[in-house]
Amino acid sequence: MNKRTVAIAGTFDSKSEEFLFIKEQIEKTGLNTFLIHTGIFTPAFEPDVTNHQIAEVVGADITEIAVNRDRAQGTNAIAKGLEILLPQLYSEGKFDGIISAGGSGGTSMVTPSMRALPIGVPKLMISTVAAGDVSGYVGSSDIFMYPSIVDVAGINSISKKIFTNAANAISGMVANLSIEQTEEKKVIAASMFGVTTPSVEVSRRLLEEDGYEVLVFHATGAGGKSMEKLITDGHIAGVLDLTTTEWCDELFGGNMPGGKHRLEAAAITGIPQVVSLGALDMVNFGAVETVPKKYQDRTFYQHNPMVTLMRTTAEENQQLGETIAEKLNQVTSKTILMLPLKGLSSLDNKNHEFYAPQIDQVLFDTVTANISNPLVEIISLDYNINDPQFATVAAEKLAQLMNEHTDDI
Repeated sequence: MNKRTVAIAGTFDSKSEEFLFIKEQIEKTGLNTFLIHTGIFTPAFEPDVTNHQIAEVVGADITEIAVNRDRAQGTNAIAKGLEILLPQLYSEGKFDGIISAGGSGGTSMVTPSMRALPIGVPKLMISTVAAGDVSGYVGSSDIFMYPSIVDVAGINSISKKIFTNAANAISGMVANLSIEQTEEKKVIAASMFGVTTPSVEVSRRLLEEDGYEVLVFHATGAGGKSMEKLITDGHIAGVLDLTTTEWCDELFGGNMPGGKHRLEAAAITGIPQVVSLGALDMVNFGAVETVPKKYQDRTFYQHNPMVTLMRTTAEENQQLGETIAEKLNQVTSKTILMLPLKGLSSLDNKNHEFYAPQIDQVLFDTVTANISNPLVEIISLDYNINDPQFATVAAEKLAQLMNEHTDDI
């Protein structure tokens, strides 16, 4: 059996000492290495993939770029070329996991190609920016960001420990990749928030009893983006999108936006989905002092010291209804939209903080009036979204859609 291989992507011209050290540590664990040169100039040692090969993918001439010493053009060509080439190399079996190291430039050059690899492929980035906001580098992928502590500049008493630990980490991940064959189940993606948990838990249990595997995504922005990517990449057979709250933050400045393409993946790929309006009664902010001043006269609920929820208004619900309808009008296969007429969350229940039936009705009326795609069936239920009756219907409807979808294939 061939030994597994760790790809090392890095600037072998300017940081050769650092990457040779990482290579040595990985090979000490018994694994092979596969070297990818991402620098602009001549590498200090022979790589398996040259910068010329990477740049050629996007029609760039790295020699000309090096002569002009145009670092910006060079890093752009390498980043875009590697984003195309790296998944191809992985599919050819050249490596099983990947590690890199760098500052903000090196990080932004290699992480796009890491994001292009399938979820589950070990990916580790040693970076000077790993202790800050890394969402722009990680996106919806499973990149392991490892703080470099000191700059990636030479081997010293600190960097030696960091590089060794990182090398051992990627080696352990690659060496222990699961090859266990399990029974294939159809996978369902479900969106959940704390205030819609009871509903999703009931639906999940019922669907699992029917033989499906249910992946639950926390609707915190990153969760919605990850769910959309897995749908787009073909890992998901059906969607239970009961919690579309990320649109509140996307439209009104909250801190958990799901991006402008939220609710598009299932629509475009044509897989069965049941959608609802869970937690569209709230916009999420951090601690109380982080709430924008323009909202100071609104209704709030402090979920915990670091999370402040703001009740949506009738005007905002109208905008939300128009947006949800716009996304669902893109569907290419039968979709069910379920309206919970007695509340959108656990806070939007009688005698609770966000209970406001008149405001919710604006949302229901708007989304209903703007749905024009005949493939969308709207079902109104006289329940709160967390009532078990609502959750049961949602699970049953999705299972029915998936059975019909299978029969049509």
